[in-house]
Amino acid sequence: MWDAIRSMFQTKMSHPEDPDPEVRESDLKLASCALLLELAYADDEFSATEREHLRAAVRRQWALDEEGAEELIRLADQERRSAVDLWQFTTLVKQNYTLGQKMVLAETMWGLVYSDGTLASKEDYLMRKISGLLGLKPGYLSEARKRVESDDAPGID
Repeated sequence: MWDAIRSMFQTKMSHPEDPDPEVRESDLKLASCALLLELAYADDEFSATEREHLRAAVRRQWALDEEGAEELIRLADQERRSAVDLWQFTTLVKQNYTLGQKMVLAETMWGLVYSDGTLASKEDYLMRKISGLLGLKPGYLSEARKRVESDDAPGID
């Protein structure tokens, strides 16, 4: 019995980020979008610029039309509002996204944060918190931030 438990524990520990085949892509989209929304509301002002940036990012990221993007954002906002914390979203993404997908998400998050032209301290804090929960090392976070800043300094896409 102990061998079986030890084997299961070692398997989970050696591959903690193996994707779960039971997780639907729609759940991952919802979780990622909820994280983006959490960042958008972090500074207590979800500006029109941020809202448009989020819509464009969602459409581009998941090849959605306007209606599909709006529906995803609406559902993600409902989930975000009813969530106790970010853990349910970050855990789902951490376990099912590759490092490359996490980096794209980090770039999208930085783009959203900078879309209004300023970086509030709450936004910076939340970016670091989410990135840590996703298992992104500070160097990866910094790299994603630099790419976003260099892509378009005055009004990030």
